[in-house]
Amino acid sequence: MEVSTQIKKYRSMMGLSQEELGEKIYVTRQTISNWENGKSYPDIHSLLLLSSLFNISLDQLIKGDIEIMKKEINKAEVEKFNQLSKVFSVSFIAVTIAFVPLVVFLKIYGAAIWAILFLAVLALSFKVEKVKKDNDIHTYKEIVAFSEGKHLDEIQEQREIGKRPYQTALKVLAGAAVGIIIAAVAFIIIEMIS
Repeated sequence: MEVSTQIKKYRSMMGLSQEELGEKIYVTRQTISNWENGKSYPDIHSLLLLSSLFNISLDQLIKGDIEIMKKEINKAEVEKFNQLSKVFSVSFIAVTIAFVPLVVFLKIYGAAIWAILFLAVLALSFKVEKVKKDNDIHTYKEIVAFSEGKHLDEIQEQREIGKRPYQTALKVLAGAAVGIIIAAVAFIIIEMIS
């Protein structure tokens, strides 16, 4: 990363030790050492303090690192999406399977427990959807490409944008179907218990 070279260069030009530079921007000597060795990257507050202290623009300080930052941000978003998706999938399956045993063995209390679990899974699904919305991914191909850290080319992206209205309608219909099935199963189980 270029910022490590820049920090070392401007610190040397000013005749500052790592400890002296750290004191001026409110970090430890070890933090300065990690930045200069590329082990870590300064946060935005530290970058602003460094650019002000060195009397250079932020662009000069981080030249060449913008693309690296974009990749790191994208990588973090991909990891977050993949982790949330896995947790959601496992939770959804568990809640679906748990309905019948909870209601049969615990009756109304089981239904209450299941409703709480269902609301937790629903909240998790909203988090997954928020990550998808924040990263503008909607169709299956876009989701797969994003989860692998890739981007679709421009033609593929336009094709996927054309599919979005149809997929929204399918999601609504699938959600309604699942709701009807769950309600029907719940009704049958309650009738059997009564």
